[in-house]
Amino acid sequence: MLNRVRSAVAHLVSSGGVPSPRPKSPDLPNSTSAPPAAFPEAPRSPPVKAGVSATTTDARASFSRPTFLQLSPGGLRRADDQAGRVVQSPPDTGRRLPWSTGYAEVINAGKSRHNEDQACCEVVYVEGRRSVSGAPKESSTSQGLCFYYWGLFDGHAGGGAAEMASRLLHRHIREKLKDLVEILQDPSPPPLCLSSSPGASDPSHMVGPQSYWSSQKEVTHESLVVGAIENAFRLMDEQMAQERHGHQVEGGCCALVVIYLLGKVYVANAGDSRAIIVRNGEIIPMSREFTPETERRRLQLLGFLKPELLGSEFTHLEFPRRIQPKELGQRMLYRDQNMTGWAYKKIELEDLRFPLVCGEGKKARVMATIGVTRGLGDHNLKVCSSTLPIKPFLSCFPEVQVYDLTQYEHCPDDVLVLGTDGLWDVTSDHDVAATVDRVLSAYEPNDSSRYTALAQALVLGARGTPRDRGWRLPNNKLGSGDDISVFVIPLGGPGSYS
Repeated sequence: MLNRVRSAVAHLVSSGGVPSPRPKSPDLPNSTSAPPAAFPEAPRSPPVKAGVSATTTDARASFSRPTFLQLSPGGLRRADDQAGRVVQSPPDTGRRLPWSTGYAEVINAGKSRHNEDQACCEVVYVEGRRSVSGAPKESSTSQGLCFYYWGLFDGHAGGGAAEMASRLLHRHIREKLKDLVEILQDPSPPPLCLSSSPGASDPSHMVGPQSYWSSQKEVTHESLVVGAIENAFRLMDEQMAQERHGHQVEGGCCALVVIYLLGKVYVANAGDSRAIIVRNGEIIPMSREFTPETERRRLQLLGFLKPELLGSEFTHLEFPRRIQPKELGQRMLYRDQNMTGWAYKKIELEDLRFPLVCGEGKKARVMATIGVTRGLGDHNLKVCSSTLPIKPFLSCFPEVQVYDLTQYEHCPDDVLVLGTDGLWDVTSDHDVAATVDRVLSAYEPNDSSRYTALAQALVLGARGTPRDRGWRLPNNKLGSGDDISVFVIPLGGPGSYS
């Protein structure tokens, strides 16, 4: 069986195509598939499912891949081959990922020593920390909550941060949700304050929404989940800071996370990965990239308020190009933290410093060093040939967008596509939507392999094929030389909720 799998993968790479559609077959029951979107029934056993997000490691090298790929030592070496760049997916004979999720990845073409992307797919049970009423949790009749979790982590300057986040971020999310288990299952508005006495049963220990103010801001259950995700990212980043000396947590990583909880999908993005929904041919963006260009004003404002972070090397102002000493006293275009347009100013001596934000597109950089402005890690990152830290300008907080699955009737071809920037550097949203239509239309709706085939097609389409001048796309443009990782999550139909 292993030889047949290897042969199929080799044929897939050499042909540049996707596996042939399988005959129509019923979708098999799966203990890791998600229950109906209305409300997931919490399993009785509380632990996180083991072995899904862990990594397979080569003992002779400092690199690892997600365990759900089930790579043998030989397979791990092939996955690390930057000349062949074999596309990796979970084997057909292995345990299916939740919701019949499709996944595929490929290593870079030499950009870094190993594949610095990581991936995680989990089913997580959350047991309440205590009853909202203040009663001990043993006497509470509420069930725990089950959430489904997917994560892509795009590492830079090493793979340690991405590997650590893939193992631990969902656990931080679980911890932050423990206080919300009973609240989220209660349709009434969330309480303003929780009791500070865990064993207290007196309801006066809890301050109700209208106890002290005649009016207050409306707080929804959805916003509580968003807050839990945001704080979990913060705790993950703090843990990386604490353990960066005693453990191998080099570099940093962008993080793109999806959580399904109580009928809603939460997409949290910190970095330049991307998520889109393709629904009945329509493209629905579920994230936006955070780069020096998109966050220019936030970065400039911080540099303006705390000039000590810039040292004597940088200016918070932006100019169309680097200013020359001979231009002192002249009037040149500029913009600051308050401006979206441009204006003229007289060039002064301080303006000769290097701009905090420089470059355009993929070449845009913060302090001439890093091209992303949100993510996890990077606590040791400093300006080249300087002791000036860059971390104060990098935010670990994600932007979270919410999609209510219960508001639409989804068909089997409606999917949520997650990809690291290796995909999006050479592939547009419309290219992805076209591939979704082309690949899924070739498979029966209840064929559970269709989503893996789609993930493989997306990775192959971005990677291209090897030619004399590198990896090329069909139009002869350069393919992606970066690590590429893709999740395809079906939103409806057979194989998604059954």
